[in-house]
Amino acid sequence: MKITMVGAGYVGLVSGVCFSDFGHRVVCFDKASEKIAMLEHGEVLIYEPGLNAVLARNVEAGRLTFTTDLTAAVDGADAVFIAVGTPTRRGDGHADLSYVMAAAADIARALTSYAVVVTKSTVPVGTNRKVAEVIRATRPDAAFDVVSNPEFLREGAAIDDFMKPDRVVVGVESDRAKGVMGDVYRPLFLRDFPIVYTDLESAEMIKYAANAFLATKISFINEIAALCERVGADVKSVAKGMGLDGRIGNKFLHAGPGYGGSCFPKDTSALARIGQEHGVPQRITETVIAVNDLTKRRMIDKVLDLCDGSVNGKTIAVLGVTFKPETDDMRDAPSLTVIPALVGGGARVRVVDPHGAREGAALLPGVDWLDDPYAATEGADCLLILTEWNQFRALDLKRLASSMTHARLADLRNIYDRADALAARFIAYDGVGRTPQARPTDATQRVAE
Repeated sequence: MKITMVGAGYVGLVSGVCFSDFGHRVVCFDKASEKIAMLEHGEVLIYEPGLNAVLARNVEAGRLTFTTDLTAAVDGADAVFIAVGTPTRRGDGHADLSYVMAAAADIARALTSYAVVVTKSTVPVGTNRKVAEVIRATRPDAAFDVVSNPEFLREGAAIDDFMKPDRVVVGVESDRAKGVMGDVYRPLFLRDFPIVYTDLESAEMIKYAANAFLATKISFINEIAALCERVGADVKSVAKGMGLDGRIGNKFLHAGPGYGGSCFPKDTSALARIGQEHGVPQRITETVIAVNDLTKRRMIDKVLDLCDGSVNGKTIAVLGVTFKPETDDMRDAPSLTVIPALVGGGARVRVVDPHGAREGAALLPGVDWLDDPYAATEGADCLLILTEWNQFRALDLKRLASSMTHARLADLRNIYDRADALAARFIAYDGVGRTPQARPTDATQRVAE
């Protein structure tokens, strides 16, 4: 089959590369000529484990090409995917659909024969019908069907998510379009991965409902974590006890500084707005958003408390600024709330992140970027862990503590135990959902103190 991806950003590029690995002929289109030129030379602007290798393999095989010529890209395509951005519109929480509608009009003008126009971008309920209206208005003679095919890619694991999905959701209204989509995803069907066919509106809603539910689990455990700190419980034990219940599951029950990224903040905001517009307020989702904002701000207080109420004139070493490990994505990362507050409070901030500097340099002015955690903590007054990159999970705590002016650890991802930190001569430790002070019954901690 010939597949066209309109938009060579994160979703479009990953999807296009993976479709070509299925054996389809894929053309990735983007208006950004510099981006296309880089892709043609095998250079990928985003960090996603495994993407470069799969891209190179399929370019070499002749199945994957890149272009700025939409007419050539669409000509003869069986399926044309819209994979452009739908950012939150400033001021009202709406998803900005201007890029989607512009893409629909451009595709309409480029169609030369029947094609299925597939919306891969995350869009509010009713958008696919509007896409169809735009295409008809632009090209009344065009032969096409519109399909909703939301993506469920986790940054840092996107290749595996595409190749081994929990499910593929396809909103479709004609047998012809269903047949095309069946051919597109035939390699997954043959390996028994579930393909869920539904109507357009249900497919659109599945995406928002799924992300809102996952965000709810994160905000829930973060709120429980705050209570654990007051009552003396350990949220890691609580989460483990909860997660062993098959009705709940253990995923997304890791307390931390709040969710971020390209999906959860945008999609929860859009779902809340959709509910308001239709007179069905999404109270749980609205609360999830509020709790997440409070969680990020609560992390600032943790650092301040460790630093005796003020960071003015103090040096803070920060490990990790991307919203999660294995990505360079900084969108709505907790670091964008925490670090500016520290800088604003007079702190000298040193940052270490394997891939965060490309975006973070512009988003986090006034910080120093280093490559080595041990160099970052030299003479520091506090060590702050914001992102749980694997290389931060097995650091020499004694070496870190001995090099610091004041060995204080704010472990906002709970990757170290308090007992181990205190035994390594940290004078203070605070995690998320753990009692801030050492328990007097803990012999190891008494020795450390």
